[in-house]
Amino acid sequence: MNERFRALVHATVFAVLLGWVLHVGRDILVPVVFAILVVYVIIGAARLAARLPVVGAKLPVQVHYLLATALIFGALLVLGWVALDSVDRLVAQVPHYRAQLVWMVQQGAGLLGIESEPSWQGIRDWVLGQVSVQALAGSTLAWLGAMLAGFTVVGLYVVFLMLERRHFDAKLGRLSDDPGRVARVRRIIGDINGRIGTYLALKTALSVLLGFASWVILALFGVELAPFWALVIGLLNYVPYIGSVLGVVLPVLFAVLQFGDLKTALLLAGALSVAQFLNGNLLDPYLMGNSLNLSPFVILVSLTVWTALWGVPGAFLAVPVTASIVMVLAEFDGSRPLAVLLSRKGEV
Repeated sequence: MNERFRALVHATVFAVLLGWVLHVGRDILVPVVFAILVVYVIIGAARLAARLPVVGAKLPVQVHYLLATALIFGALLVLGWVALDSVDRLVAQVPHYRAQLVWMVQQGAGLLGIESEPSWQGIRDWVLGQVSVQALAGSTLAWLGAMLAGFTVVGLYVVFLMLERRHFDAKLGRLSDDPGRVARVRRIIGDINGRIGTYLALKTALSVLLGFASWVILALFGVELAPFWALVIGLLNYVPYIGSVLGVVLPVLFAVLQFGDLKTALLLAGALSVAQFLNGNLLDPYLMGNSLNLSPFVILVSLTVWTALWGVPGAFLAVPVTASIVMVLAEFDGSRPLAVLLSRKGEV
């Protein structure tokens, strides 16, 4: 009993220290983890390129990687273009949105029995009294600069990881003189690579499909900036549970501001909710199955924990990082019971 209690204390202290290190070192660790996931995507796309009819098998592996990298780079350019175009269109429609906001505030004031109708000048003065525009602009520019620097760092990490990959297998072979131990490490890494790679590939396909379906729905309703909101919905699909809710709430709030009609916004919310329901309850279980073998409760808790540790990037990384940890825990006798508890049905 004393040995078990001592082991529990040691594990608790280790977990606390590890959490502290992860939180303090998030600026270093988050780009590294994102770079690893990008490498997974590149390798997966290269494998798909190798399966292309006629030319796929004839092209060298380096060409497959080059094509995959070019595809990802092109996708990022398209996403950036959509975001910039949406900002330009949003700026052009500011007078319309301003008028709609004033009208909605006036309608709300009438329902509350406020005698004097609010004006745009009054709303602006109230907002300026609550928010420092200079501080907001400064923080926004700082955030954009940090994001650009983060993308640059991730890109450099990806390049060097792809170069290191050629020697990775040889390094594994020299980790130990025991062939059984080396084979075990290779099996663990292969299992993680296969399952995480499958998860990212299928999740990306589902996100693209959900984004396209959402774009069709938004376009049919006449919502402005439909490509931008479809992009947001597709990205939020990587965040478990909360992403589905935000994928409906955010475009619906924008639709309320655009149309000023609650009925239209409710119909849009229903249509987007149907798309989210079909994706989350039919396509996702059918295609994903039990690929990561995580309990739904564990996924929710991991989402909370990693978001607390790493902020918004942690929400996107929560599932693959937690799944990798569980797969490693399952390989050791001392930690295997914990992996069983974290798994979906107790099978690891």
